[in-house]
Amino acid sequence: MGDELNVTYITLSGYVELSKYRYLYFFIIFTAYILIISCNSTVMYLIWIHKNLHEPMYIFIAALLLNSVLYSTSVYPKLLIDLLSEKQIISYSACLFQFHLFYSLAGSEFLLLAAMAYDRYVSICKPLQYAAIMRKTTVCISVGSAWIVPACHIAVPAILSAETKLCNFTFKAVFCNNSIYKLQCVISRVITVYGIVVLLDLVVVPSLFIIFTYTKIFIISFRSCGEVRKKAVETCLPHLLVLISFTCLIAYDVSIARVDSNFPQTARFIMTLQVVLYHPLLNPLIYGLKMKEIFKHLKRLFCPAKII
Repeated sequence: MGDELNVTYITLSGYVELSKYRYLYFFIIFTAYILIISCNSTVMYLIWIHKNLHEPMYIFIAALLLNSVLYSTSVYPKLLIDLLSEKQIISYSACLFQFHLFYSLAGSEFLLLAAMAYDRYVSICKPLQYAAIMRKTTVCISVGSAWIVPACHIAVPAILSAETKLCNFTFKAVFCNNSIYKLQCVISRVITVYGIVVLLDLVVVPSLFIIFTYTKIFIISFRSCGEVRKKAVETCLPHLLVLISFTCLIAYDVSIARVDSNFPQTARFIMTLQVVLYHPLLNPLIYGLKMKEIFKHLKRLFCPAKII
């Protein structure tokens, strides 16, 4: 029975001096989580209540912000519980579930950004065909696929890992990320190969599509009038900033599982938290401040006295 418990539960040992900084960590994480929910929900609410924002571009932005909230929720509640607990443990099945949610929603981010890139391409490069191409059905299918496809992709390694024998029960992280494979006695070749396929399908291909699409947009817009160039910069720059930010963080997260175990724990702890701290807060700031129509409604919401 004790052996079964050892197999079932693993220890999260990625914290740095938790006994000393427990309440400081809790305050920072709790504040960040409240800000993430508040900021993303505010922009989503504005898109929902204002009819002039019921366009494909803003619907994709709302979906992206909802994805940020779900992405954070897959990690933050467990983090907060662990920070106040004497032992930082999690069952292996719960760990795999968190792993599945975390990477499914990360994949959704790239697919939503790819859908947004295509929307901008049609809007700027094929304006006369925009209404016919970007119909409500197209938008719904794009958003639905962005959540369903990654969930199906990540389900395979999660299910395969559930059947894998564990030889290590101490996890050098604060939540169940890509390093989960280091718990296994032998990393399955099938999981490794399939992981490369997932990386290509959910990260590399969407990123290349986004880069190709925006290259076409900028080539066409800079050959056009100043108004088209201005529209291209205003609407495409926020998407590119989000893509660069998230790609850098995911690149770290994917590579950390391949890094030697002597990688400094403090550096690992800081970078791991940045993956779930920095980006979900960046999204509403970029879209709230850089998208003119959303920013206009934000000013009306928070500074009503200044609006005549």
